[in-house]
Amino acid sequence: RDSMFQNPLIVKAELGKPRERSCSLPGVDFNYGLYTRGLDGGVPAAIGHWNVFKQQPTCPHELTRNYIAMNRGAVKAGLVTARENFLYRQLNDIRISDQEDRHVKKELPSLPPNMTFGTPARPSTPFFDLLQHRYQQLWVQEQKAAQKAIKLEKKHKVILGKLYETRSSQLRKYKPPVKLDALWHMPHFQKVRPHLSTFPTEADRQRALRAHRDEHAVRQGTLRMGNYTHP
Repeated sequence: RDSMFQNPLIVKAELGKPRERSCSLPGVDFNYGLYTRGLDGGVPAAIGHWNVFKQQPTCPHELTRNYIAMNRGAVKAGLVTARENFLYRQLNDIRISDQEDRHVKKELPSLPPNMTFGTPARPSTPFFDLLQHRYQQLWVQEQKAAQKAIKLEKKHKVILGKLYETRSSQLRKYKPPVKLDALWHMPHFQKVRPHLSTFPTEADRQRALRAHRDEHAVRQGTLRMGNYTHP
């Protein structure tokens, strides 16, 4: 029976081939899909006449109002309030002609036919330069070139020798010494000797001053000549 070769439970796989799972197809005269009945007359109707889209009647272009001319006329007529200007514009509706309107309105700039719109794509990352340390090599080369330029500049720089000073240069730097006069004192205060001297000699006086200086930290009083701070 033919059904034996269509039942997947009965059909066995051929040697060295996978099992076939398929259904039998209809004959050669079978048409796949749905049949659509034509309502437009078919090819004879298309050849016999031509349906043309009727263009809609265009409405006349409305001209732009000339507010400058209307305001000028209202001022000449002596109208100042908003109500008077509104009525004047209703009675005197001045429009701009097509030629003047064409000059006022800016035409769109002409764009080239091969122009590409949008944001340009970001350039690809140079992976080969990164893997080969190309940026490091370029930086090292730039540093070497900069050091070489500095050395050449120092080499070509003119080194001046020792400068010898002439008499004119020394005279320019010379500052004459200024003699400082002693401070003025009243005559009766000059060369006045002490009226009282309690020390026999100058050596005794210096010895007493040294002793006072040594005991300055342990004595009381403003002049540190009083009693001892620690008995």
